[in-house]
Amino acid sequence: MLIALRVGLDRAIQWLAVGLTAALLVVVMLGVITRALGDPLIWTDEISRFLMVWVAVAGWLLATRRRAHIRIRFFHGMLPKRAWRATEVVIQCGILVLGAMLAWYGVDIAMRNRDMEALSLPVSLAWMYVPIVIAGLVTAGQAASEIVERLRGGGSPPVPIVDGAA
Repeated sequence: MLIALRVGLDRAIQWLAVGLTAALLVVVMLGVITRALGDPLIWTDEISRFLMVWVAVAGWLLATRRRAHIRIRFFHGMLPKRAWRATEVVIQCGILVLGAMLAWYGVDIAMRNRDMEALSLPVSLAWMYVPIVIAGLVTAGQAASEIVERLRGGGSPPVPIVDGAA
């Protein structure tokens, strides 16, 4: 059941990213077209800023769930299996703390901006910061699951790349 929940979450994030990217494209194109016609819509820039933040966070969530963030594993990958797992647990603990801090401070900054409205829209500026909370929670949750997996003995160091092999 937990696997089905993860798969559903991943698929929802993918569709969210697709929808947000499509919405961003439509809003930006609408802004370009209306400017070219000499009657620009004033709200397109502001909505595109909101959407850009949400698109960036959706990409962050996808990369987090797929373990696709940039990591330099040269020395880490050379460690023996037990030392590799211990180091991985320490790294994931740091990522968990980072995610928790992002969520904590994201809530704080969203709450500080909840009474402020965007310039051209009747929307609270807090919506600009809500994605930080979501990203922090997902990052912390992913790190926690990685820690549990490593402590149970799961996962193994990446296979070193030999000259000519990819």
